Amino acid sequence: MRIDHPVRPGLRTECADGGRLMLVQGGRPVLFARQRASQYGVHYARTGAYRSPLAPGRADTARAVAAFASAGSDAWMERWAARAAAELRGAAEGPLHEGDWNLGVTTPGWFVDRNWAKLLAHDPDRGHLTWFGYGDPEEDARDLLPLRALSAPDAARVKAYRRQYREGVLPPVLLWWVSGLNSPVVLDGHDRLVAALAEGGRPEILMLSRRVDAAYAAMCSARPVEEYASRTAALEDDDPLAGVKAAVASRRLADTLRAIERAPEITRAWPVAGGVAAWERSAAAHVPGWGPAPMP
Repeated sequence: MRIDHPVRPGLRTECADGGRLMLVQGGRPVLFARQRASQYGVHYARTGAYRSPLAPGRADTARAVAAFASAGSDAWMERWAARAAAELRGAAEGPLHEGDWNLGVTTPGWFVDRNWAKLLAHDPDRGHLTWFGYGDPEEDARDLLPLRALSAPDAARVKAYRRQYREGVLPPVLLWWVSGLNSPVVLDGHDRLVAALAEGGRPEILMLSRRVDAAYAAMCSARPVEEYASRTAALEDDDPLAGVKAAVASRRLADTLRAIERAPEITRAWPVAGGVAAWERSAAAHVPGWGPAPMP
């Protein structure tokens, strides 16, 4: 997806020295974060000011898309990705800025099954995300960060989405990769996320991220392509399984190249006007009393 404008989006990452980061939407800080000194994780504080840049979904739209293609299928995901892309292009407070973007299914292997259940039980407005997946403490090993507090499973809107989940028509949750957090954040679909988890399942996911540079992708693809060529050239003509081995190698190469193409690029960040002092003043004003706990 090629975007020609704006240069400075309405929802953006801003940064300052010392691992300080903030997400700003329409001039409103929606999240403050600061990396641990050891770089093993990030402390964060939500302000409660985040608003989805997409319009609220309608149940009849969800059923219409499900009538077009079965939920979770490639065609179904592509239809929802196209709808999200169209809305994001016109969103004044969305994250799109000039450049190339990916919007589609997530990179395989990012989400850990055991971490999904932690979201409903542990989602503090002021908390910590552990990196590298080992848990420090264990409940902080999570794979995504909501940008607002999650609703209760029995909230009215969540109940409506829980019915959609049981019907098999629940739209996917839209995430945005923020490399400064080393985590995707929930861009749209907080209540859909709760609904799927409350029903004992997990939601379908679409991920928005900047696309890696074509030259970098080509460089990363060169070695897998060479290995594929070497592997298939070594197949013996009289090997009865040569065709099967070649097909397996071809599928493996296709999966590898697709993963390289879909890999998220580093999220662009703008400098905080006024630097560290301005970040500190803004954090004190919007999340009073918050300060990252002293963790090594």
